[in-house]
Amino acid sequence: MADKNALMIGLDPSVVNYDKWPGLTSQKLMAGLTHDLEALQAEGIGCDFCLVDHGETAEVTVLEALSKRNYDVVMIGAGVRVDPDEFLLFEKLINVLHEKAPHARIAFNTGPTDSLAAIKRWI
Repeated sequence: MADKNALMIGLDPSVVNYDKWPGLTSQKLMAGLTHDLEALQAEGIGCDFCLVDHGETAEVTVLEALSKRNYDVVMIGAGVRVDPDEFLLFEKLINVLHEKAPHARIAFNTGPTDSLAAIKRWI
């Protein structure tokens, strides 16, 4: 079992509006995230994905993920945080984290290729 654990929260690739992210595809998104998840695991950091929709079930999905283990760091991806259309979702998720994981550090990436760096800043 890992000494430190991280949770990566982001939009499920099937619900992302790729028109807002030029050059990004579902495959590139998952490849970047999976690379960082595997790199964290290789360093002995337990890491899980929590992929959410635009808010219909996102809070429940995050609550379920948080119930599985204690996380030292929770990262909320840029797709949730940067897109103005997702600000209510971002606000809801911050409040879920504040209530259910008050001791976890919060990290933010800038895209699917720097989640490793974002999480390691707080581990």
